[in-house]
Amino acid sequence: MKKLARLAVALSALLGLAVASTLHAAEPTPLKAGDRIVFFGDSITGLGAREEHGYVKVMQAALNEKLPDLKVECLGAGQSGNKVPDLQKRVDKDVIKLKKPTIVFVYIGINDVWHGQKIPEKGTTPEAFEAGLKEVIGKLQAAGARVILCTPSVIGEKKAGANPLDAKLDQFSDISRGVAKEMNLQLCDLRKAFVDYLAENNPNDKETGILTRDKVHLKPDGNKLVAETMLKSLGL
Repeated sequence: MKKLARLAVALSALLGLAVASTLHAAEPTPLKAGDRIVFFGDSITGLGAREEHGYVKVMQAALNEKLPDLKVECLGAGQSGNKVPDLQKRVDKDVIKLKKPTIVFVYIGINDVWHGQKIPEKGTTPEAFEAGLKEVIGKLQAAGARVILCTPSVIGEKKAGANPLDAKLDQFSDISRGVAKEMNLQLCDLRKAFVDYLAENNPNDKETGILTRDKVHLKPDGNKLVAETMLKSLGL
């Protein structure tokens, strides 16, 4: 009986591993010559493409250094205040037709949560967030682009879930993780990267000033963390 019990436990563990493996998001695919990487999102991405230390510019510099022969191009497609419904409205015009990407990082979710803090109808419901992500991703894939889905990063830098919107931001991050698994996408887990970094580098539990200048928009160190995390998603 003991042997049978041990065998049952072993089989259960193997089954769990098999199920887990089917739920994993896609693994990184090597970049190829002429890849056009578009970063699709809100003001964080807009600033990331315009500011000197913005994450899009950091990504471009890193790829120029690491893979100069491939001539990979990094292009921003971020607009201030954007939420998932805004991406749904402009994905065809601003990304697919205008930029013709081969890879798209979709980095969205902050405003979907943040804008609903005081007036709920100005935010995005979880259901609309999930459905909107799937629509945007489906259109990008139909156009031949590989999609890497990002979780939203932070709205406040306090540790251990102490920021007012942490619970909702975690909920929306889980939605993004679930969409990545369901659609077999690569996941760039910025939420986890930021939370882990702040746990180690915010000893005074400051609400802002470590990675962000206003709880949301990034300082140079925040841009660097985004770029490093995205580069890992590209296998670099």
